[in-house]
Amino acid sequence: MAEFKYEIIEKVGVISQSAKGWSKELNFISWNEREPKFDIREWSEDHSQMSKGISLSKAELIALRDILNDLKL
Repeated sequence: MAEFKYEIIEKVGVISQSAKGWSKELNFISWNEREPKFDIREWSEDHSQMSKGISLSKAELIALRDILNDLKL
């Protein structure tokens, strides 16, 4: 498996936390020294391990926000 780099530029917020100590977070991350994106995934407490997740550009995050705002919750 190819090695990859990541840098958490900004920890935006925690969405939820599991009993095992992992937390689902929204962060602003640079993957492999590329332009940072907003990212949603689960992280171990020390951020050394992560689950699969989704990365979104600012435009995609705005579109997601608009969709969520229109939901009748």
